[in-house]
Amino acid sequence: MHRRSTLKALIAAMALAGLAAIPAHAADTIKVGVLHSLSGAMAISETVLKDTVLMAIDKINAKGGVLGKKLEPVVVDPVANWPPEFDS
Repeated sequence: MHRRSTLKALIAAMALAGLAAIPAHAADTIKVGVLHSLSGAMAISETVLKDTVLMAIDKINAKGGVLGKKLEPVVVDPVANWPPEFDS
């Protein structure tokens, strides 16, 4: 299961990089949103996904970025706190 989640995150990062190839405006970097819970109930599984996306962005940037522009990760923690009625 952990491998599958990591693979999905890597594919998502690559897809975002592909979408970023479409020029939206002239900027020095291309911002990529990284929205994974880093605290709360889902942090134990989603922290690894965030790390995987950041690793993929680093690799893309090391190869010259996308259309000569570096990807800039914007990490946001939505804090996955489940309401008490969902606790088992």
